[in-house]
Amino acid sequence: MNTKTKNKADPSAKTRDAERSRSAILAAARKEFSEHGLGGARVERIAAEANVHKRLVYYYFKDRDGLFSAVLEAVYAEIRDAQLYLHLQDLPPLSALRRLVEFTWDYYIAHPEFITFLNSENLHKARHLAAAPRIRELNSPLLQTLSDIIARGQKENLFREGIDPMQLYITIAGCAYFYLSNIHTLSVGFDRDLASPKLLTQRMVHIVEVVTAYVVR
Repeated sequence: MNTKTKNKADPSAKTRDAERSRSAILAAARKEFSEHGLGGARVERIAAEANVHKRLVYYYFKDRDGLFSAVLEAVYAEIRDAQLYLHLQDLPPLSALRRLVEFTWDYYIAHPEFITFLNSENLHKARHLAAAPRIRELNSPLLQTLSDIIARGQKENLFREGIDPMQLYITIAGCAYFYLSNIHTLSVGFDRDLASPKLLTQRMVHIVEVVTAYVVR
């Protein structure tokens, strides 16, 4: 039995083929957008990288903007899924908070494309994120986890009152994001290699100290 006949007889085979094609397109698009941004990305290159016909890209994602929205949603899902494996609820509150800071820093360094996507999306006033229905759903567990950490710290009389979990997370992410997204201009401006392992470690320690000093009594 040839492949075409088998696929006609087995709907699950068609589903698997469709899932593989869609995954290949998303992977190729992620690479293309990270290297060229939304403005410079080309569907032709994405299709060639994914080894599919260009029409298939449009079939699954409608247009380049739809594809970028799907990539953004996938990228956000990855970092949120990774945060779930930290098991922060099993750590003492201060240790959990430090672990979240360290994870955020390490993740940004390991996935520089995440910062590229954020930069690109902010240039477009987050219109692609607004079109991604799962974004709020993905952020909610993180804020709930941070709220729980804060509540536990307050119950132990370790953390002060009046801490907004959203503001706290923006501070954690922002302290890492600004440094890494501007590392080249900052390095030139201060005449120091801010990408050196020593200074990267110093920066992470600094962020931990800033966040800790903010929450403790």
